[in-house]
Amino acid sequence: MMKKFFLGLMLVVVGLNSAFALDLREAKAKGLVGERNDGYVGYVVKPASAEVKAVVKEVNNKRKAKFAATAGNNNITIEQVAARFYQRAVSQTRAGHYYQDAGGKWVKK
Repeated sequence: MMKKFFLGLMLVVVGLNSAFALDLREAKAKGLVGERNDGYVGYVVKPASAEVKAVVKEVNNKRKAKFAATAGNNNITIEQVAARFYQRAVSQTRAGHYYQDAGGKWVKK
């Protein structure tokens, strides 16, 4: 009985933590991260919090996997896929959000 109670309590705590977790959309809206000129997400504000670092790592890992799959399916390089993705990401960047220009400078759209 007590084990079930603690298991249930742990599930609630884990659920609450994920409910308050920062996501990419929020991090961009707060100006903490932006689109890097290499197709990945980067830190606009440094030093980045552990929560922001976790978001960036997760997003970049997913992007890298997608870039690799797309490159393999189309017989092109990951860098070519990332460059195309960057162009699209910048065009879709919302006003007030950040992206890197070709020189690596953060620009607010």
